[in-house]
Amino acid sequence: MFLRLVADSFTRRPRRKIISMAALAMGMGVATAALSVSLDVGDRLAKEFRSLGANLLVTPQADSLPLEIGGVDYRPANAGAYLPEADLGKLKTIFWRFNIMAFSPILEVPAQAAKDASGSSPEKITLVGTWNHHSVPIPDGTSYVTGIDQTNPWWTVEGKWFTEGADECVAGVAFARRLGLKIGDTLAVSAQGSSDAHPLKIVGLLSTGGPEDNGVVSSLPVAQQLAGQPGMYRRLYVSALTKPEDSFARKDPKSMTPAEFDTWYCTPYISSIALQISEELKGTDVRVIRRVAEGEGNVLSRVRLLLWLVTGAALLAAALAVGASAAASVIERRTEIGLMKALGANSGLVGVLLAAEQLLLAIVGGSIGFGVGILLARVLGQRIFGFAPEPRFFVLLIVLALAALITLLGSAYPLRQASRYDPAPILRGE
Repeated sequence: MFLRLVADSFTRRPRRKIISMAALAMGMGVATAALSVSLDVGDRLAKEFRSLGANLLVTPQADSLPLEIGGVDYRPANAGAYLPEADLGKLKTIFWRFNIMAFSPILEVPAQAAKDASGSSPEKITLVGTWNHHSVPIPDGTSYVTGIDQTNPWWTVEGKWFTEGADECVAGVAFARRLGLKIGDTLAVSAQGSSDAHPLKIVGLLSTGGPEDNGVVSSLPVAQQLAGQPGMYRRLYVSALTKPEDSFARKDPKSMTPAEFDTWYCTPYISSIALQISEELKGTDVRVIRRVAEGEGNVLSRVRLLLWLVTGAALLAAALAVGASAAASVIERRTEIGLMKALGANSGLVGVLLAAEQLLLAIVGGSIGFGVGILLARVLGQRIFGFAPEPRFFVLLIVLALAALITLLGSAYPLRQASRYDPAPILRGE
């Protein structure tokens, strides 16, 4: 009987029901779109941000002296110790190994170079040795291909990058301009103070906007040979996929409880990944490149905040629309409510009946809104963020729960007033 009364009441006054369902569908559609996009936008944007380059710098601990001013790290990384290249495969064994997207070692060598067979006096330069499409053996028996083009994607090359294991190099554009170098020329490169020249064929012209424009970049073995440091490097750039830092991430790990430390360690914060890298690469100091890391976190936080503000506004508008519709419906049904009470229905039964009707309205409106929101999420995701989020079942459950909550909150006051009606004045027409 109760369900029949609810169904009968729901099918009457279709115009007002349609208005309420439209308001709910609109609010739930926006909520569905925002929730669907927000669930994927973090990972998607974080991967896009990897095009900004490395966000971690690894240097020997022996020559890293603490010097931080205003939150900016000014420690030098240009003298002293070296690190073994053979340990770099361990980067893919840390807890967040799949979040290590790329890494490349750097060895800078003071050198002198001249155009081969030109007879000109050699010019002092810095030769940078690094990896390019280098296959790194991992301790589990697999391998991983990485290099400088992935950690420093803003380095642009006219021509092509050098080939691993070949006597090739890319010359900085400023250096090439001074010596009149072009692709295909050969450089005679030697360590400063040495007469043993190493011929390197120029296969590309490098533009970085940095000191590399006045030098030469070649494969790491070439730099190791010139420096007399086989199998060693000086700096390591790491590009890691991370979660934006929050107040918890900024806590000092030493002050955390064991439970807090486990949570922090098992979350891909840039600080926790840095700690894990330092644990695997012994004798290293891992620094966060703050400008990159904080820039990523700020953008992601603002995008999410914008999505939640839009969702909140849509839900508030839906609640007001449902409340107004419920108030108008209660006023129209005063006689019906008075008759129900005169026939013996108490205030609680009247309130439950009207609330059940509103919940049925919420389920229908929320389901329609979910379908609309999925379409909206795919359009917005594709056009703004370049991806189309997939529908998730738990999002439907969240949306239906939100629809029920918004409906009950919006219609709470009208339903309370209806349950308090005195049937006698109503039936007398007062």
